[in-house]
Amino acid sequence: MKKIAFIGAGSMAEAIISGLVTQQVINPADIFVTNKKNDERFTYLTEQYGVTPTRSLPQLLENANIVVLAVKPKDILTTMQSIKEYIQEDMLFISVVAGVHTASLEGIAAKPVAIVRAMPNTSAAVGKSATALSANAHTNESQLQTAITLFETVGSVAIVEETQLDAVTGLSGSGPAYIYYLVEALERSAESIGLDAVTAKQLILQTLTGAAEMLQKSPKTPAVLRKEVTSPGGTTEAGLKALQAHHVQEAFISCVQEATEQSKRMGNQISKELAKYVVPQ
Repeated sequence: MKKIAFIGAGSMAEAIISGLVTQQVINPADIFVTNKKNDERFTYLTEQYGVTPTRSLPQLLENANIVVLAVKPKDILTTMQSIKEYIQEDMLFISVVAGVHTASLEGIAAKPVAIVRAMPNTSAAVGKSATALSANAHTNESQLQTAITLFETVGSVAIVEETQLDAVTGLSGSGPAYIYYLVEALERSAESIGLDAVTAKQLILQTLTGAAEMLQKSPKTPAVLRKEVTSPGGTTEAGLKALQAHHVQEAFISCVQEATEQSKRMGNQISKELAKYVVPQ
């Protein structure tokens, strides 16, 4: 990685920058960042990570071998049009813009550029993201490996087909919110049975951490691990019966399916809006 240009300076861009700098993947001075008009954000990122802020597109993109698109979906057309004249065919574009297909980006660029689309999640902020990557046909193995290295600084990486990214969005992209929702329910249940909030939080978080560690290190399936905890006539069985009676597992399945369908609907709408700007190649 010789020079990385970040277009967008929000929380996801910062998480990636933090990972790159912390793990010394690239010299911080070779990370260039731009945003629309938030000067306070520029100052913060410069002081915190030593990056180079700029609103000069020539300075941002000159000799950049990686361009990270980290803007809102509604801003992607304006962004791509603004940098179009500076795009070089040897650049690697990495997009964390939800719902925007690689074909749309390539079409607006009107050049056969390498594009890797990424779906990280908000746990990137603490270096624990589950990120899925999908590359277009112009991306070579070296460029894909570069993208993998970049996202491994903020967690784990899986390679998928682009058609699977909606499913990834529904499962792990939105996944942290499902876990937080579960923790909210556990906290409410703790209050209802007389546990104080501080003690409950400690017990809940350690329980989640321990269960995740077991799932990672044990060769046993979740179903087997669950059965090993569940003694006939015991407390766990009683609790699980209550969950089954409320169809909790089915509710989680519906949750992920609906989030996936919404990702598809949003992506199709964005693609439709961008279609008239795509240049045939």
